[in-house]
Amino acid sequence: MTPLRPARAAALVLVAGLLAACSGGADARPTAVSSEVSVTNCGVDTPFPAPAQRMYVGGDGNLLAMVLALGAEDQVAGVVGLDDARGPLSRVYGAASLEGLTQATPDYPTMENVIARRPDVVLAGWSYGYSEDTKLTPELLADRDIAGYVLSESCRQPDGRRGTMPPWDALREDIDNLGVITGREDAAERVNADITARRTALEDAPQATRPPTVFLFDSGTKQIFTSGSEGAPQAIIEAAGGTNATAGVKDTWTEVSWEQLVSSQPDFFAFVDYDGQSFADKVKVLESSPATKDLPAVKEKRYLNLPIPAWTSSPLNIDAAEQLRAALEEHGLVPASGIRPEHDLQP
Repeated sequence: MTPLRPARAAALVLVAGLLAACSGGADARPTAVSSEVSVTNCGVDTPFPAPAQRMYVGGDGNLLAMVLALGAEDQVAGVVGLDDARGPLSRVYGAASLEGLTQATPDYPTMENVIARRPDVVLAGWSYGYSEDTKLTPELLADRDIAGYVLSESCRQPDGRRGTMPPWDALREDIDNLGVITGREDAAERVNADITARRTALEDAPQATRPPTVFLFDSGTKQIFTSGSEGAPQAIIEAAGGTNATAGVKDTWTEVSWEQLVSSQPDFFAFVDYDGQSFADKVKVLESSPATKDLPAVKEKRYLNLPIPAWTSSPLNIDAAEQLRAALEEHGLVPASGIRPEHDLQP
């Protein structure tokens, strides 16, 4: 889930690996840990034991999507909040890929919960799991001989804001790095090639003379939780042929005012589906508020609702871009392209 929502705090997004002997090639389960590898993470050359064998995956399903895309589900020892992501992940990667996964905890793992799964590698993100307040950080993990990997979308700028690279680059870097850490470099190369090819098809499609403005509504009552120029929605909306209404906000996931929503005059609303505030509740807020009820996008119900792992940094971002493109075409906001979404992620 997107980090630090007002209506629901972000679930932790974690991946961990353990020593375990097995056999296989680049796309089968890797052999036992025999070396140390280094990857560039948040601009720092960081060592990891590899290949990981028992990964601990938590949160919104975005990191789990990366693991499943690499075919590394057999290397998963535990999952956090699997129920929230089961539907969309099953549609993309097949229900069988989730059958052997064990939910380590339905909610937020503590350091004790992480240690109980005996990991040697943990993947999380600042405000997606790592937090000085909760005492779960790469530094504290290192004190316990556990290597901590930071989700690239959440890498922090000097002033503490998240986002240090374009969203598609952040996703590619994580897939490449996880390919190295899990011993599945060939799979990572294929995943990134598929994303690139589908992005190219979207970018080569006929474009609107004036790209429609899309507002991502994650949640909101007094303020609105959304995503700025550094988050995955920026990349998704642009690839679909639109303009992110909050592109001027130099952050990943953040709050904006109702005034900013109204002043952006959005042509379309995209929603993040999760159980903290239902799609119906969000629509009711827009359709009952004097500030938004008369917006053409609201009156004409120009809406698309997609699950959390489609909007947070994950391989499902390209599926979200294809679905958003199709929705914009359906409402006549961009020209027909002939592109059909590879997967339907709508709840």
